[in-house]
Amino acid sequence: MSSSQLRALRGATTATANTREAISEAVAELLDVLVERNNLQGAQILSVTFSVTADLDAIFPAAIARHRQGWDGVALLDCQQMAVAGDLSRCIRLLAHAWLEQHQPARHAYLRDAARLRPDLAG
Repeated sequence: MSSSQLRALRGATTATANTREAISEAVAELLDVLVERNNLQGAQILSVTFSVTADLDAIFPAAIARHRQGWDGVALLDCQQMAVAGDLSRCIRLLAHAWLEQHQPARHAYLRDAARLRPDLAG
């Protein structure tokens, strides 16, 4: 019997600009932090759904994640974040499903300007 359970991990960050480079940097940083905080290997990650605000359209976040070593079997999806007046600009959010040990708490990652979205989870 396995001691792991499927858990949902949340995260968000912001890109400095609507460019391939800025979005790639922000997504890579977000994924690195999420993987590090949760001590994840690619095989533990089942899926990642990214949503981006409408002002980001230079590259798909999933295209960046697809090139990560060991992520060949991870299901990746991109979508556009619902537009709400006053929302954070150039924001990239994610919802990841991963197998974690039962005793291991899920550690979320809210970085850069996105830390204000969930100050309780930003640390």
